[in-house]
Amino acid sequence: MVFPHGLYEVGRNRAHINLGVSHETSEFACDSIERWWRRQGRRQYPQATKLLLLCDGGGSNSASRYVFKEQLQKLADRLGLEIRVAHYPPYCSKYNPIEHRLFPHVTRACQGVVFHSVEVVKSLMEKTQTGTGLRVTVDIMDKTYEIGHQCAKGFKETMKIVFDEFLPKWNYRAIPAVT
Repeated sequence: MVFPHGLYEVGRNRAHINLGVSHETSEFACDSIERWWRRQGRRQYPQATKLLLLCDGGGSNSASRYVFKEQLQKLADRLGLEIRVAHYPPYCSKYNPIEHRLFPHVTRACQGVVFHSVEVVKSLMEKTQTGTGLRVTVDIMDKTYEIGHQCAKGFKETMKIVFDEFLPKWNYRAIPAVT
């Protein structure tokens, strides 16, 4: 099985997809974001102190899962960046730019091919491009991710997640710990 996790930079019209090979977990999603940041993001945005993530409401980065918020907090601490998350409510992900500016083109690049290996998937996805300049990079993440994790005991009481006043279920920030 292959689990794609896409990151799309709206302003630059660039995308990066990490292909997971074990399970789509919150840890996988956050590792994917970190991989993009360390390999591309910090070079493109050297002055950045914050990241904005537009996420669907479910899956590995579910708005209702505290295990995702815990992984996100750990990521903010590791990167030293504030990470703002804006989730799209159920049935609204079609408004997320990644859904119409990246994924249809990736699907077209992979159309009609049997995926014999993750390397074939990577090769096909890397060919994704559009006349408007979209370019895609792809990495394979071969780490094994365990399913069924719960957030640590006491996390909800001590977390540094700051929920917005407006739509707090969908909008919040992970503030990095001061080091």
